[in-house]
Amino acid sequence: MQIMTIQVRISAGTVRGGWDDGVAVFRGVPFAAAPVGPHRFAAPRPPVPWEGVRDVTAFGPPPPQPGRRTAGDDWLNLAVWTPSPGRTGLPVLVWISGGGYLRCNTANPHLDGATLARAGAVVVSAHYRSGFEGFAHLDGAPDNRALLDQLAALRWVRDNITAFGGDPANVTVLGQSAGAGSIAALLVMPAATGLFHRAILQSIPGTYFTPDLATDIATEISAELGRSPRVDALAEVPPDDLVEASLTVTARLPRRAHRWGAAAHTPTPFSPVVDGDVLPVAPWAALGDGAARDVELLIGHTRDEFSLLATRLGDIGDAEVDTLITGLTPTPGPRRYRATYPSLSPRELRETALSDWLFRMPALHLAEAAHAGGARVWLYELCWGFGTPGASHTLDTLLLFGTTHIDTGLTEAGPDAMAQARQLSELIRFEHLSFAATGDPGWARHGPHGRATRVYDTVPTVVEYPEKRSRMIWRDQRFGILDLPR
Repeated sequence: MQIMTIQVRISAGTVRGGWDDGVAVFRGVPFAAAPVGPHRFAAPRPPVPWEGVRDVTAFGPPPPQPGRRTAGDDWLNLAVWTPSPGRTGLPVLVWISGGGYLRCNTANPHLDGATLARAGAVVVSAHYRSGFEGFAHLDGAPDNRALLDQLAALRWVRDNITAFGGDPANVTVLGQSAGAGSIAALLVMPAATGLFHRAILQSIPGTYFTPDLATDIATEISAELGRSPRVDALAEVPPDDLVEASLTVTARLPRRAHRWGAAAHTPTPFSPVVDGDVLPVAPWAALGDGAARDVELLIGHTRDEFSLLATRLGDIGDAEVDTLITGLTPTPGPRRYRATYPSLSPRELRETALSDWLFRMPALHLAEAAHAGGARVWLYELCWGFGTPGASHTLDTLLLFGTTHIDTGLTEAGPDAMAQARQLSELIRFEHLSFAATGDPGWARHGPHGRATRVYDTVPTVVEYPEKRSRMIWRDQRFGILDLPR
């Protein structure tokens, strides 16, 4: 079958994409030069211009990550979906992928931008160096190379998105989990000022590392290969070897609480590093002080954030769950949890506490801090779900992208669940795109008095924040930076 193509001129040259069911798609467009040789662990550089027409009908290679062999080294590329390249002024959504700070891939079918584009937006999905390549603290390299890649992608959007029908003055960054954590960092980075105007953060994790903690983790990963965490010691190491070494250390995380503290209770050894340079401060305090007060924020989480991760954990006893909650940073302590949730089993208490600490309370506190700092903030919670995981981590993202039916078990859940998912998907997409286009998703803003929260359920409502018990448990805790235990 012959694919209808379309050409667009951008700053580095001309690209040729293709039409797919009414949407023009450009895949594998380089927004920065390949991070190879002496530039492997360096800040991103501008893309190398090309002559003639560059075919971008196939997705570009993703960065090194678990579960796949690295193919090619031109990782810093992006994809664009647009309903009308000839138009001007369409709102722009820039997707920053989650994946435990370990993965991102524009070719992921769950994150295909076509449905969002058909609804009237230009959608950009950009790779960034994930895992060790992007987040490891290395002597001789800038910290947070992943965030620097995201900045480079946003600058590319500013300079080129008009050619695809988008409005560079109406850019919304959208991210889930590690992507939301990245966006929270971007909100307080001076270098990101003016590159986006709105932000949608889904399930932000509350983990940012000190340089000391990041150094110790990078040292252990490098030691798996008999190396030290220095650029000159690692520059020639194959990327896939670093991926495997990172996975080995990831598997040991539950046994590292004595050494790495609360970071041991996360599914990843990486997080943004508060280095005082690329990322000067942790997000909550800075937003409360007015950073990003001119950026409108839509923040949300799911009800059952830890349900999928909990299935990988074994049984736990009362004393063990008390020790776990005590070791969280920050921590409200186990006594509050037991008094507030007296009927929960130790396993259920662990899931509730880790849902709160890792995702739900960081999101709520981020919304409250941003509001205190003068930003316009909207909050939501996804309470609808299906099957055992319920309203699980990432489900809101799948509903937004319209891909809930792909390999999730939804089809097997029956026609009622399918119909509910379809209706909720359309509502979430409409309201999120309304926010991207106008800065208002259509319900009351979140504030300390009414605490208005959009609840996505079988019957969607707007109510006071639903997780009141957990909010009260965490009311006097403050999220900041994870460090080595002292």
